[in-house]
Amino acid sequence: MFYEKAENNTVNCKLCARYCSNIQPGKTGFCGVRKNIKGRLYSLVYGKACSLAIDPIEKKPLFHFAPGSSCLSIATVGCNFRCLHCQNWEISQEYGQIQGEDLQPAKIIEIAKSQGVRGIAYTYTEPTIFYEYAFDIMRLAKKAGFYNVWVSNGYTSPAAIKRMSPYLDGVNVDIKGNDEFYKKVCNTPGLQPVYDALLAYKKHGVWVEVTNLVIPGYNDNDHDIREMVQWIKKNLGADTPVHFSAFFPHYKLTNVEPTPTETLELCYDIAKKEGMHWIYLGNVYGSDQESTKCWRCGKDVIKRVGYDILSYNEECQGCGTKVPIAGLGWKKP
Repeated sequence: MFYEKAENNTVNCKLCARYCSNIQPGKTGFCGVRKNIKGRLYSLVYGKACSLAIDPIEKKPLFHFAPGSSCLSIATVGCNFRCLHCQNWEISQEYGQIQGEDLQPAKIIEIAKSQGVRGIAYTYTEPTIFYEYAFDIMRLAKKAGFYNVWVSNGYTSPAAIKRMSPYLDGVNVDIKGNDEFYKKVCNTPGLQPVYDALLAYKKHGVWVEVTNLVIPGYNDNDHDIREMVQWIKKNLGADTPVHFSAFFPHYKLTNVEPTPTETLELCYDIAKKEGMHWIYLGNVYGSDQESTKCWRCGKDVIKRVGYDILSYNEECQGCGTKVPIAGLGWKKP
């Protein structure tokens, strides 16, 4: 899906925001898993799941979508980014040959039914690169009464988002940093495609939450945090949940210290002052900002510790402010 034939049996990929062009016969695009075979673009990872697990939806993180539910998480190898701090680099970048267990879409639905989950999450690596596989699973999942959520870097083309939007219920998109950060740390053309994708998700009625992994010395300055939050509020709305997560040394950024809690709290304060309603701190176990707090009076509405929900309400018991909650087929905790 999402490619066009070009001259001399080359092809142009239209799936992700890299728009790889003039892919030669026998070669792949940047992601390494979409190959030109005799002038046609093929997915090399269709039906090849390299990771399968049961997760709480809060782990994605999605805090306002199907709270307290569990989902079947799935991934294939490959990615359209080359982040220096990747947490799943063994399956996203340095996996060697294409690998994965042969699990066709119908089998994934069987597994989801047997495990009693409420939905399916496409995550761990970038789901855009296994789009056809995810797309076919998503269509079957909707028929079977499951929800579908993506955890994405946001480099999906608006056309691809539009095509899958009838089957996609929620998405958490990383806004990783400013334009320079995307070019130097993620090895991508820049930030704008992420904003374009977020606008497309919003336009097509997909529930959106945003995560920002805060890396000391790279994307933690006040100005960039404020600009990002202002963009979110203006374009996605003040009710869009924003997650600021702590960084821990990993992959090629092992020389960087973990994010101080004080830095995350500063990000929280900036987002609060800019008028965002639902702000969270992640990777800081036991933080009071894991809970959903009423943006008007500050009382706990949904109390969390880690991924566990201790108490749950859909509106503030103090002032009556309602919490926006989405999620097809979700059950109360």
